[in-house]
Amino acid sequence: MPQKLKLEGLDCASCAYDIEEALKKEGFEFALVNFATKEAVIEGDIGRAKEIIRKVEPDVEVLEAEEHEHGEGSYWKTVYLIGISLALFTMGIVMRYYYGMDDALVFGIFLASYTISGWKVLRGAVINSTHGNVFDENFLIAVATVGAFLIREYPEGVAVMLFYVVGEFFQDMAVDRSRRSIKALLALKAEYANLIRGNRIVQIRPEELKAGDIILIKPGEKVPVDGVVIEGTSTVDTSALTGESVPRTVKEGEEILSGMLNLSGVLKVQVTKELSESTISRILELVENASARKAKTEKFITRFAHYYTPAVVGLAALIALVPPIVTGGAFTPWIYRALVVLVISCPCALVLSIPLGYFGGIGRAARDGILVKGSNFLDALKDATIVAFDKTGTLTKGVFKVTKVETRNGFSEEEIIKFAALAEAHSNHPIASAIKEAYGKEINEVEAMEYEEIAGHGVRARMDGVEVMVGNDRLLHRFNIEHDTCRVKGTVAHVVINGKYAGYIIISDEIKEDSPIAVKELKRLGVKKVVMVTGDSRDVAEEIAKQIGLDGFYAELLPGDKVKVIEELDRDKRGGKLAFVGDGINDAPVLARADVGVAMGALGSDAAIETADVVIMDDKPSKLPKGIRIARKTQRIVWQNIIFALGVKLAFINLGILGEATMWEAVFADVGVALIAVFNAMRILG
Repeated sequence: MPQKLKLEGLDCASCAYDIEEALKKEGFEFALVNFATKEAVIEGDIGRAKEIIRKVEPDVEVLEAEEHEHGEGSYWKTVYLIGISLALFTMGIVMRYYYGMDDALVFGIFLASYTISGWKVLRGAVINSTHGNVFDENFLIAVATVGAFLIREYPEGVAVMLFYVVGEFFQDMAVDRSRRSIKALLALKAEYANLIRGNRIVQIRPEELKAGDIILIKPGEKVPVDGVVIEGTSTVDTSALTGESVPRTVKEGEEILSGMLNLSGVLKVQVTKELSESTISRILELVENASARKAKTEKFITRFAHYYTPAVVGLAALIALVPPIVTGGAFTPWIYRALVVLVISCPCALVLSIPLGYFGGIGRAARDGILVKGSNFLDALKDATIVAFDKTGTLTKGVFKVTKVETRNGFSEEEIIKFAALAEAHSNHPIASAIKEAYGKEINEVEAMEYEEIAGHGVRARMDGVEVMVGNDRLLHRFNIEHDTCRVKGTVAHVVINGKYAGYIIISDEIKEDSPIAVKELKRLGVKKVVMVTGDSRDVAEEIAKQIGLDGFYAELLPGDKVKVIEELDRDKRGGKLAFVGDGINDAPVLARADVGVAMGALGSDAAIETADVVIMDDKPSKLPKGIRIARKTQRIVWQNIIFALGVKLAFINLGILGEATMWEAVFADVGVALIAVFNAMRILG
């Protein structure tokens, strides 16, 4: 089972990539290092994993999930060191430029300032170089500043190191703030649970609860684990799970899920799932592990950074050596220009802001009750050009009611409903539920001993020597049942008793108020084609498609036919992506075949969370256009950061080559770009 490690001091996305690659090379089948949450999820020997992480990144402290971080002390230590270094630097500047001193004392003051502020950078450069990771930002800054000292530009060498460290400090603060903002979106776990032990109430950690325990949930408290209400009535806020602010009423016998907030009454709840299996844990795990499925942009930037930095180092070497050799001029001005190029070339802005941007997009979607399983699916969602919806429970409420019973061959309405209900005793299908509800009496499931579900047709059952079949018109033709009614408007269940046609039951479904809005919004977003696929009759499908405003529909489909329809639609997408929206339970093959499989109404459904690429926690189709908007905003911000960072860096590299930029300006540009990119990435959360 995967275990979680905290990586305190993980301050660069490329470091996270290097750790993940090293773990995989060492034989760990599952290793995910999440820069955005500073966590590693590993399956295998944890002790060995810790050794590998320390070897790759010596400055990263590896903690078990239950151990506490102690970043506050590290924060003040950095401030203290920066303060001393800045004081010494100021003293050196005053002595050199105000009093005109340039002796060993002044050099010693600058060297002390440089060492105090930059020892961590220098140490990182040496250790990483010995491990083969030469071209990282520590190496670039170390070479640039040591080079400045060698050409007697030590005030600039100190300034670059000092401002780089100050910039990194503010950058880390911005990244941490971003991490906290993302985690705040998902701060759904209860801190404690009120366990009832005899006549006492004991406060314990939710992790300690077991299935069968009885807990008390007071007004204002979060629901710690999934359970069933055994006493009390209350309203609960489900917005943390669904993104919807309208409270919901729960009463005795109803399910209540972890992450909900109890608003009014006191509830006594029996625990049905431990914390690790509860809804909230599943959601948090899904969102935190989403970074394992990287978008193409993320993969490109990671690869780009690995080639870009060595290329810039090579360019700097050429700038330092070729012009003075060719012209016979002095080396010092060209070495200075090369050092400027080295300072500006750090790819921090790119490798920091892009993973944060995607993680922010996933976190923002989660706040609205849309769980995206990876940044690759976020990218695919933004390109959706064809959307196919399942009908029952997706575009319609899936709450069926029997509205009419037509009898044939001497059978009564009561007989038809009774035998149909007994035949459907084992089925969970909404139509079966409607028939059983219309029957209104308790059904002994044992009565229907011989039960067979005929996919795409209906069911066949035998009870007390009576054979009953319930299904669609295809069922009648398959078994050659004589009947006088083929086309019936509405959803119909034909009933056959002992091989004789007994009549049919009409069941009506209701369109969700939200469905026409969702279709309209998808059209506004530029989705070319919105269609419905259903196993229901053509007449019913046509009527619903007309009311909702769909571009088309595919009716009377068997489960296998739905996959064929999706394959047919897939050929028409013309460079875009095909999204299929279903209930996540009966549509697994179709969800898997589409570019993006979206499961709706998944609140409390493990099957839906497992099957789909995107999970909408409530039953509102309008969440799909909202998810597409979030995906597009994320992509826009990611590309803004890429273009802005590369543009500024290329401009400064050119200025550096021409001798128009100083090392001071280069370090301000480098750190400034990184900070702006991180703050821009945080806009996704707004």
